[in-house]
Amino acid sequence: MQTNISSLDGKLILVTGAARRIGRALAVACARAGADVIIHHAHSDEEAAEAQKEVSSLGRESWVIYADFDSPAEAAKLVAEANKIRPLFALVNSAAIFENISFQETSLESWERHLRINLTAPFLLSQEFAKQVPENESARIVNILDWRALRPGVGHFPYTISKAALAAMTQSLAAVLAPPITVNGLALGAILPPADQPASDNLIKNVPAKKWGQLKDVEDALLFVLTNPYITGEIIHVDGGRHLV
Repeated sequence: MQTNISSLDGKLILVTGAARRIGRALAVACARAGADVIIHHAHSDEEAAEAQKEVSSLGRESWVIYADFDSPAEAAKLVAEANKIRPLFALVNSAAIFENISFQETSLESWERHLRINLTAPFLLSQEFAKQVPENESARIVNILDWRALRPGVGHFPYTISKAALAAMTQSLAAVLAPPITVNGLALGAILPPADQPASDNLIKNVPAKKWGQLKDVEDALLFVLTNPYITGEIIHVDGGRHLV
């Protein structure tokens, strides 16, 4: 995918969950493309500081903002904190929790926690983000999804349902917020192994591409939707075809 990298020069982008793993890679990719970045985190002070150093090494400005998305009130205030810098051009909703809990094992607490962090927080952030877009300016929202959101199965029950709802919200907001704000989703597959598991070929046995994805695959997809003003309401699968089988 070719992108008009210069279109992100000097833009301010908020990436949630940007202290580690995929969120961090997305924040750094935005900086590499010329954007200034707000690094949100909830429990990763040291890693957020490291991410900020990495962004700074690319010659871009960055800020670290803490907010615990288990509290809707904290999530709702994050955009206002970002606006103390200047209006945001883009919101990348990457922060999420991912727990391997079956339907039978799902407690009300785990159900509500997944919904608060994976769905309610992006809803509140998107609502506040839309309010702050200057008149006659364009803006972007990108929601990080999962292939499971489009092919719900029996595993990771509260996670899958929360991401499926976020996929529906992605498409609904694309219609609601057009034309100035585009809203798209990236449905990821096997990009990084779970934090508590090593990489295993068993985890990609059902991936048609027969390989792990690279962080660059996700980064390129993000830059594509951030720099394209005409694509909205799309959910791009970055999963090696996993959603097909």
